[in-house]
This record gives sequence, structure tokens and C-alpha cells, in this order.
Amino acid sequence: MCFNRIASQRVPSKEYIVIDIHCHILPEIDDGPKSWDVTLEMCRMAAADGITHSVATPHANDRYVYDRPYLTWLLGELQQKVGPTLQLSLGCDFHLSFENLERVLEHPHTYTIGETNYLLIELSNYSVPAQLGESFFRLGDRGLIPILTHPERNPILQQTPQRVVEWAEQGCLVQVTGSSLTGFWGERPEAVSRWLLERSAVHVLASDAHDAKRRIPKLSSARAAAEKIVGAEYADALVEGNPGAIVKGLPIPFSPRPVVE
Repeated sequence: MCFNRIASQRVPSKEYIVIDIHCHILPEIDDGPKSWDVTLEMCRMAAADGITHSVATPHANDRYVYDRPYLTWLLGELQQKVGPTLQLSLGCDFHLSFENLERVLEHPHTYTIGETNYLLIELSNYSVPAQLGESFFRLGDRGLIPILTHPERNPILQQTPQRVVEWAEQGCLVQVTGSSLTGFWGERPEAVSRWLLERSAVHVLASDAHDAKRRIPKLSSARAAAEKIVGAEYADALVEGNPGAIVKGLPIPFSPRPVVE
């Protein structure tokens, strides 16, 4: 394999430590890569874009079973194949349903990012529970820190993005998909991403990559887009400081108070 050779072609203007906390990179598990070849190509693409650490986040929902011991073994196999160029850890794209909520409250670290207390939360595109804030509080009571994933792509929250700002003000972290900010998902997700950023209600950019052709593991262009909106300090925090703290289980260093209107 020529993984290291491709990765070594990067010539960044600044030495970034870019962490992607939401990436479907494990093969033959969910709706991500269907083969090892695609997985390894995604790893090469991530490294070439400047990503140094990817969190593999298979789905846990009514379609895909989340088997933590097997996924841990699979992640180890992938780490051996890619070597030290790209660091990997395990998380979960956790779909918030009643059944899943009860599971995570009973076994919280089955689904978190590594051994941390951070938990990615995905909402349904068809309904957002009215008592979602209460669910976040229940997770907090178990010591978990929810990270709401890609609210800008949720059709319901696109109409009521102020709810996302309110949850952020209450302590929920918010992760926006990098390619939403660059227009890949269309005008509405891009506009909502920018709106949330301008109100300091975004804490992390992540790729939510699924393949090596369309939904790819790339964050550099999103970071550049964020810098034009909120400046370099905030943009760096979105791909480096905050996700770097998350994978280490530390409090995020950059968290300005959201602007609640």
C-alpha cells in the first residue's frame, strides 16, 4: 500500500492537528464503505487533507446493530493497516430513540467516543421529541455530554434552528457537517450552518464521511469557510481544539456563550 507516501505529499501552510469526530470509516458495518479498499482510500484521503485523528462512528439504530467488542477488534485491524499516519478511535452515531436512550442510560460507555463521556446524538429526520431537552438532562445525570450531530441537515430543525441555539446554551454541544458549510448538501443546510455559527452555537465540524466519492473525509475547505464567517480562532477550535479535547475526554477549550434571541 502507498498510504504513507500519499500522506507525505501534504504541504500545509500551517501545521494543523485536525480531528474528525464523526466518520463512517469502518468497512462492511453500516451504510459506510462496503469494502476494505474503500476504507483504506478514505484513510488516505483523510490524511492527505490534513486529518490526523478520525473517530470511527458506526450507526446504532433500528437498522444497524452496534457491537462494541467486534467494532473494537475491527478498528484495531484498520489501525494496523494504516499505521501511525492516521490515529483512530471508536465512537458511535447514536440514534436517539426511546429504546436506545434506555440502553445508553444503563450502559453509557458502550456508545461514547473512546473512554470519554462524550456521546454523539443523531435525531430522526421525521420527528424531534418535544421532551428532547429532558433527554439531554437525563444523559447529563449519567455523566454523559451529548453532541448533537448535523442539526443543519435535519428538515425539522432547519425550520426551527433557534431550538439548537437554546440546547447549546443549556450545555449540549453541536456538531455541524463540514460539507454543509461548503454547500454540498444544498442552500438550506449551508444557510442554517452559517446562522448557527454566527450565533456561536457550533462547537465542532466533522466530515460524517461515508465513502471515497461523494461523502468524503475532508475538513480543510470547511475550516476555510468557517474562518471567513467567524475568524481563525473559532475556525481552528472547530477542527482542532474542541475535537482534540473531546477525544481526550477533556472540557472543550473554546465555547463562547450562544446568542439566544
